[in-house]
Amino acid sequence: MYDKKETYKKLMTIVTPIALQYLMSSLVTASDAFMLGFLDQDSLSASSLAGQVAFVFSLFFNAFVFGLNVLAAQYWGEGDEKTANEVLSISMRFVLIVGFIFTLATATIPQTIMRIFTDELPLIEMGADYLRTVSLSYILTGFTQVYFGMMKVCDRAKLSSFIGSMAVVVNIILNALLIFGIWIFPEMGIIGAALATVIARIFETVCVIIAVIAKKCPVLNIKLMIYSSNKELLKDYWKYTLPLLINQLGWGGGVTMYSVIMGHLGTDATAANSIASIVRSIIASFCWGIAAGVGIIIGNMLGQNELENAKKAGGSFVRFSIVVGIVSGVVILLITPLILKIITLEPQAQYYLKYMMLMAAYYIIGNSLNSTIITGIFPAGGDTKFGMWCDIITLWAVVVPLGLIAAFILKLPVLVVAFILTLDEFVKIPAVYRHYMKYRWVKNITKENMSY
Repeated sequence: MYDKKETYKKLMTIVTPIALQYLMSSLVTASDAFMLGFLDQDSLSASSLAGQVAFVFSLFFNAFVFGLNVLAAQYWGEGDEKTANEVLSISMRFVLIVGFIFTLATATIPQTIMRIFTDELPLIEMGADYLRTVSLSYILTGFTQVYFGMMKVCDRAKLSSFIGSMAVVVNIILNALLIFGIWIFPEMGIIGAALATVIARIFETVCVIIAVIAKKCPVLNIKLMIYSSNKELLKDYWKYTLPLLINQLGWGGGVTMYSVIMGHLGTDATAANSIASIVRSIIASFCWGIAAGVGIIIGNMLGQNELENAKKAGGSFVRFSIVVGIVSGVVILLITPLILKIITLEPQAQYYLKYMMLMAAYYIIGNSLNSTIITGIFPAGGDTKFGMWCDIITLWAVVVPLGLIAAFILKLPVLVVAFILTLDEFVKIPAVYRHYMKYRWVKNITKENMSY
């Protein structure tokens, strides 16, 4: 029997540490931007654009972790821990491969990468220095994020949140010490921010390894990570992960194009967009935590064949996500005067920021609803393809082309371009809700005897 009160109690237990982890991660980006903003606007803009590489990498590891959650959550709910652990090994294999590629690329061709995002030479040079220094962090991030995903599946969400939060504290403290040269540390500016990130990732990796040794989470099977004879499980993993990966790359690529477009509209537009995006990400942390928690809870229900309960819980979660989105939008509006007061930007950038914050306030409502359904509810039942097509079509057939036309052909004002780039979440809501009501996601995707 579906117990709404107990379900929400469990949701909050899962969501709180996950949301805290998202929040702490956003605070690192915020500390980079705010501290570098005290130096000069170019440092802020360059670090923001260079940070898009980390965002693109996150699209990959998020897809692999989502794939892990889809399968592992159901097998764990069914009580098949051995198969769930094998999914961990498979996920780790692909994340480390991609992480190595990002580490190698940013270490060897950082200037080439920066030219994708801007044609401003000072930003290219500063961003290249940042990428070269931060390169090691990508492969380390991949390792820890897969383990954080597994910890959430096996009821260790608090542990993953604690480790992630401690790493963020280390990162922010080192940011201050290395950017400004406090105490015995040299003043390194934007390179200091990058070095702080690398040291924090090393700290995070060591903490995860200690947790594994202490048997707080499953041990990674190196042999299975290199090669698995369980072809059927690997096939299932890619069946659910590939659409998620295409979805992530399609969606994230579109979002990255927003930064590319704004990055070619001048440093004022870039700086304002950077701050607005950071604030939106910080406030959206709870929304994303809900989406992750919803996916785990519904996945567990479906794995236990509680199909009707999952259906009822899904409806309740959808309504809850709308409320959370509205509250988040109000919070953004309330803190806008404070942000404008404490952030030092050029007058034109300050003007842009004021209205971009207003756009962020309504954007987050659609983002909360769509995140809960597309990245939480649908994948929990193995329905990963719809979100893929929905995001790709919305971004690449509608919003990105309109943004490019508005910015570079019609040469419309910056704020008009920014408004066009916030339409994606609302364009897809009718299609998302219609697909949700078909209930194709209400199914158990586990199989018997998958552990070899």
